Amino acid sequence: MRSPRGLAAIAGLALTFAVPAIPAAAAPAPPAATPPEALAARADQAALDGADRLAKGAGEAFVRTEVTPGGGGLYFASYQRTYHGLPVVGGDAVVVADGAGRVRGTEAAHTAPITVGTQAAVKAGQATKIATGKVSTVDKAETPKLVVLAGDAPKLAYEVVVSGRDHGKPTHLHVFVDSTTGKILDTRDDVREAGTGNSFYAGTVSIDTSGSGSSYSMTDPVHRGIACGREGGSIFTKSSNTWGNGSGTDLETGCVDVLYSVQTEWKMLGDWLGRNGIDGAGGGFRASVGLNDVNAYWDGSSTHFGHSQDNRRQATPMDVVGHEFGHAIFQTTPGGAGSGNENGGLNESTGDIFGALTEYYANNPVDRPDFTVGEGVNLVGQGPIRYMDNPSKVGDPNCYSASIPSTEVHAAAGPQNHWFYLLSQGSGASPTCNSSTVSGIGIQKAGKIFYNGLLKKTSSWNHKAARKATLEAAVALFPGSCTEFAATKAAWDAVSVPAVSGEPSCGGQPPAGNDYSLTLSPTSASVQPGQTATTTVTTRVTSGSAQTVSLLATGLPEGAKATFSPASVQSGGTATLTIATSATTPEGTSQVTVTGDGTDADHTAQFSLTVSTGTPPTGCDGLAEWDSAKAYVPDDVVGHNGHKWTSLWYSTGAEPGAPGSWAVWSDAGAC
Repeated sequence: MRSPRGLAAIAGLALTFAVPAIPAAAAPAPPAATPPEALAARADQAALDGADRLAKGAGEAFVRTEVTPGGGGLYFASYQRTYHGLPVVGGDAVVVADGAGRVRGTEAAHTAPITVGTQAAVKAGQATKIATGKVSTVDKAETPKLVVLAGDAPKLAYEVVVSGRDHGKPTHLHVFVDSTTGKILDTRDDVREAGTGNSFYAGTVSIDTSGSGSSYSMTDPVHRGIACGREGGSIFTKSSNTWGNGSGTDLETGCVDVLYSVQTEWKMLGDWLGRNGIDGAGGGFRASVGLNDVNAYWDGSSTHFGHSQDNRRQATPMDVVGHEFGHAIFQTTPGGAGSGNENGGLNESTGDIFGALTEYYANNPVDRPDFTVGEGVNLVGQGPIRYMDNPSKVGDPNCYSASIPSTEVHAAAGPQNHWFYLLSQGSGASPTCNSSTVSGIGIQKAGKIFYNGLLKKTSSWNHKAARKATLEAAVALFPGSCTEFAATKAAWDAVSVPAVSGEPSCGGQPPAGNDYSLTLSPTSASVQPGQTATTTVTTRVTSGSAQTVSLLATGLPEGAKATFSPASVQSGGTATLTIATSATTPEGTSQVTVTGDGTDADHTAQFSLTVSTGTPPTGCDGLAEWDSAKAYVPDDVVGHNGHKWTSLWYSTGAEPGAPGSWAVWSDAGAC
């Protein structure tokens, strides 16, 4: 839950930080009972002190808005700058801290010193009139609020949010009106479009819906805030829990594709990246289908999906849905949605990257994962909207240049899209801007590096900042290896984003060369609401000496609590994880991520928890019977047709023993 907090409450903390460098000698570790998030919140002291990039003038303060856990045991605290109590738009900051309260880095959006008055000469009503003139068809204008617009010449301004349509396109426009002259200083649109230019796309799939008996709704009971309905209308409901007819023109089928895609994206975020929901705080957003437009867009609080130009398909394939909810992730990470074409291009690329990550996580045999965007919907009859491996195929730039800040945002997505492809897959047939060869590290590692870099985003985000942040992420996430760092750097070089001052280097040796493995047994359980599930967490030293490993569980369903006994172990030891559900925990399957936060290395493992009011079916030898509606992860064990099967990969609906199932299930013989 995101709750803005002032800094005064923690002003008494007796802490000294070396900002932004890591202290040479770490202070004694605080008591283990203190949650890491609380320790990371001590980054407030750095914001209070105003050191380095967090410098602030008279009347200015920083208010923490959220703390997001990242990889490598780091936490990213984001801050809103204020000036005599007024929000400073474009004055945000991020402080990176570890679980022991040490500051590891700071970033802040650029602004000149603020010396403006706080009394407006222009009336609020006049500001509204000026702002609404920017939109051709106005549906609503929110009450103007006074802010300070940061930048090279800060100004006191009214921020007026105007919703409607501008020249036929939807808009949710933030208009900044100079409070002295009435001049429009800047505009920023929340609407992010996909571009001009049974499930229909993925076959028969399982989706989470609400209801029972003869009343069901396309409202997700497991993932808070996720629901799908008709554009301008209500959420779809019906008397049975079977949805859609597989037709490209059927709106209910469009919502099947949307729910399947966003629910998969949610699971990917938890399992691969450690993010809690679309908004990072366990929440998501509503979707609507049936938009009368050859388009799809995010408007700042919900997603909207139209149709192909020939009106034969809804614009709801997984990569498009993942893209639009990717805008929501961009907006709810530090720095918000930002403004300007370069920032907008990085926003568009972020949507494409999350779309690709979701496709690869799903690994759906009907809609196979790839690095093209929107090829399934064929939006304007010319194939994919964008190519991540070679953006120039549709005229977008492969390489970064000085013209990117003035390039249309969808085209400006090209360099970062190309970077992510090279980092993930390597150059191969993909051209590089410096004729180099890049070795890929795989999409999961690339996704972790990209996401943890994104957690250092500010409102002035640009390609050079993204380069530096992802290089820092590679060092933090993979402290025992320079392979990932070198690939990240080579990929940025290959798309012509130059080196920047202060970017890290990599020494290539883990602290003391220590490492361990982390496994769970069992890896899944089925319980009724109110019951508990247990699994044994086993660690083993794989190199060097033993280290202290603190244990954490994320991705729990609502109403469930996790406890470890003990809460930390020396690598080589074991612990018991107990997940206690409540009577109100909703039915469904959750992928719980168990994280081992070691002194020198971090590792994760997955536990599949199914909550159901029915009695779990049993197969041979007391094993759970394979369930076509359940999501399985590697190392799950089930019984089916008199045999014991072990899962090799992530799957839903892939029947053990069926043709082609050898890639998903291993037959352990009769039981």
